[in-house]
Amino acid sequence: MATIQGNERDALADKEQLAAVRIAVDEVDDQIVTLIARRERLIRIAGTLKGDDAEVRAPGRVERVIEHVRNAAEKKDIDPDIVESTYRAMISGFIELELKVHKETS
Repeated sequence: MATIQGNERDALADKEQLAAVRIAVDEVDDQIVTLIARRERLIRIAGTLKGDDAEVRAPGRVERVIEHVRNAAEKKDIDPDIVESTYRAMISGFIELELKVHKETS
């Protein structure tokens, strides 16, 4: 019987710890959204400054950004593949936004 009670205590502690981790993840997500909002404002400005769609798409620049964030991830000892895939998705969305902004302001 003691084993079952011990397991129940462990399960309760795990649930409490998971709840705390989820709260912390939500806080990090709020910070990330704030930074994405800042990035969006900058992208909107950039979209007004570029000459054509090719300059917006800028595949060379995309690859430099990817290289930069992969290096930053490695320095922080986090998985660079996760960082890269996240950034590729984000950049793709921002390119579409920037193309729209560029078209509206040209």
